[in-house]
Amino acid sequence: MITTIVGNYPKIGPGTKAPSLRGAITQFQQGRITQEQLHEVEDQVTAEVIKEQVDAGIDLVTDGHVRRDDPQTYFAEGIKGFAISGLIRYFDSNTYYRHPIAEKKLAWEEPITVRDYTFAAGNSPKPVKAVITGPYTLARLSQQGWYKEFDAMVMDLAEALNREALALQETGVPLIQFDEPAILKYKSDFPLFQEACRVVTRGLNVKTELCTYFRGVSGLVPELFELPFQVFGLDFAWGPDNYDLLDGFPQDKELAMGLLDGRNTRLEPVDEIVAAVDRVRAHVSMDRLHLSPSCGLEFLPRQNARQKLARLVEGARAA
Repeated sequence: MITTIVGNYPKIGPGTKAPSLRGAITQFQQGRITQEQLHEVEDQVTAEVIKEQVDAGIDLVTDGHVRRDDPQTYFAEGIKGFAISGLIRYFDSNTYYRHPIAEKKLAWEEPITVRDYTFAAGNSPKPVKAVITGPYTLARLSQQGWYKEFDAMVMDLAEALNREALALQETGVPLIQFDEPAILKYKSDFPLFQEACRVVTRGLNVKTELCTYFRGVSGLVPELFELPFQVFGLDFAWGPDNYDLLDGFPQDKELAMGLLDGRNTRLEPVDEIVAAVDRVRAHVSMDRLHLSPSCGLEFLPRQNARQKLARLVEGARAA
């Protein structure tokens, strides 16, 4: 059993030693520092975020997505054919993101996250996983614009993000996580989603994870577990019905349990974590379990994110 996080981590907070990323972005926008100087600040904040995960005892870390304004815009800005529009609400949260719009056919041109990953891997004593916003979710959270058919947009994004995943694979990344929370809101699109998953994972030999959150996966099982991923991330905080869907979970797959609510400052007791693992271990052996928060932690104040990670590790050890 290993501990990990879903993806993003708070960029700011009390007690940090790295320079202010928010201040650096403002200075860059005002022309007071160069792009290279902004990257230096991003690097320092990334190293600090990694260190906090490592200090908490997390086994498989991320770069905290320090360089990403949000999960959608960062990839959209790197894909040919996208433009960025105004702010729109991110699911039902109190956060917003800049709305991508497809102005022409979408295509991959060059690596978007490879530099981010190689920097993180070179500055972490623990393995680092890469996280990509999946093609279906990126399409759902964008405007179709040029595309007459939503399906065509999804499949072009699947091709583009497959190219990104192949570029990441060349770095030696141990795991690539594809975030697809949107499919849980549009479950009738599952046939399209299946095809997109086949394309986005094509040619990958690295371990891959399909990560969902904010809802349960009822109505999609067992077909969901037949998709070409080795790890399935489910949200047990916002989707408690997921506990009842694990009978017959494939013996050759791994389960990432989103246990600690990534959108709530409440610090879950250790015995609650142990009880959750006990409910699952009848269906999934301990050596195939990953424990994590339910979603990214950037929704929380940084001190609460630290506490969540420390508690996750404490609970995993007790379990």
